[in-house]
Order: sequence, then C-alpha cells, then structure tokens
Amino acid sequence: MPAELLVLLPGYNVGRHLAALIPAIRQDLPEAGICLVDDGSSDDTANEAQRLGLVLLPHETNRGKGAALKTGFRYACEHGFGAVITMDADGQHLPSELPRFVAAWQAGAPVVLGSRMAANENMPWLRKRTNEFTSSVVSRLVGQRVEDSQSGYRLFDTKVLRAISLESSRYDLESEILIKAGRLGYRVVSVPITTVYHDEVSSINPFIDTLRFCRLVWRARRWTRHPGAAS
Repeated sequence: MPAELLVLLPGYNVGRHLAALIPAIRQDLPEAGICLVDDGSSDDTANEAQRLGLVLLPHETNRGKGAALKTGFRYACEHGFGAVITMDADGQHLPSELPRFVAAWQAGAPVVLGSRMAANENMPWLRKRTNEFTSSVVSRLVGQRVEDSQSGYRLFDTKVLRAISLESSRYDLESEILIKAGRLGYRVVSVPITTVYHDEVSSINPFIDTLRFCRLVWRARRWTRHPGAAS
C-alpha cells in the first residue's frame, strides 16, 4: 500500500478502543501513517495513542468533530500525504474495508465515500430516514449522487483538501466538504461498507445538528460552482 496515505482518527474518550483498532489498521494498511486528534478527552485516549506510536494532535478542550478533522487535514497537507482516510475511532468502521478506499483512489477517484445503504438493516429507523433525506439534499447541492452523506468513513485526495476552505466545526463539516468538493467538480465515488453499532451513545443531537444542517444548506447558496474543474 502507498506510504503517502494517512489514516485520520478524530477521537473523544476512545482510549479503550485503540488497542484493538490500531493493530487492525496496521495489518490492512501497513505503510500508512496513523494520526489521532484527541478532541479534549478526559480518559486515557492520549496515553494510549502515544503508547501505540500514533501521531497525536491534542485539543485541550472538546471542539467538535469538524474541528478535529480540520486539524488532521492540516497536518496531512503540511506533511505531504497524498490522501487522507477518515475513520471513527470507536470501532464503528472496519479496518478490513480500508483497501476498498485505496483501490478507488488509485483508480482516480479524488473523493471516496463509504456507503452503508446497501446493507443498512441494523441502522436505527430514524437515522436511516434522516440519512436518506440529508443524502438527497446533499446530492442536489453536490451535483452528483451521494449515497451516504452521514458516513464518516471517507478518503480525500489532499489536492481536494488544499482546494477548499472549510468553515464548520461540528458534524455539518462532513456535508460541507462534500458540497464544496462537488462544486469544484471533484468526483465523489461510493464504496460499500458494513453497518456496525456498539453500545456507545451517539453524540449527535437530532435537533441541534438538524438545525446546523439547515444553516449549512442556506450558506451553500453562495458557494461557487465550477462545473469545468478537473476531477
């Protein structure tokens, strides 16, 4: 696998998951770098990350997933990585599926999105309906089909990250980056991933994060579309 890949883990109180997750990532992408952004954790996340030899980028306070992703994206661009794969650090994404993202990238896809929609029987009903709605809206704004806009399992070529300026700091950043990449003409390719749920309580607030999404859609009206941009 290419040494220019970075696996980016935004994490908040995920220390207990890392001992199992990191060896699995290294088994499937042995040449990739692994970076964990510790978003103000109060457990042993930072100690575990250091013990396992990860690049650790700490936030002193909890700033949100979007802010953690931006910190990791900045690191990847500054250190010359060719692509970044984002994964949840709590075990909801299977490292065994990492090669699917790499294969799509090597075939020329600048944005690769993990899609749970082909096998979403285990997805809670409300989350499934919400995802279908947001994916439909994001698809219209991107100008191409986005199967699973709420999936955090993704790959971005760093040329995409360098081309866009991100404003959001919470979960709405994940839609923002897809919309802005699409507006610049970058192709979004989906690969199937497994739906995995554990006993963690979701940090998504249905009311607040829906409001943030609506505000994002409103802001997107002023984002420039460049239909002729190279992908």
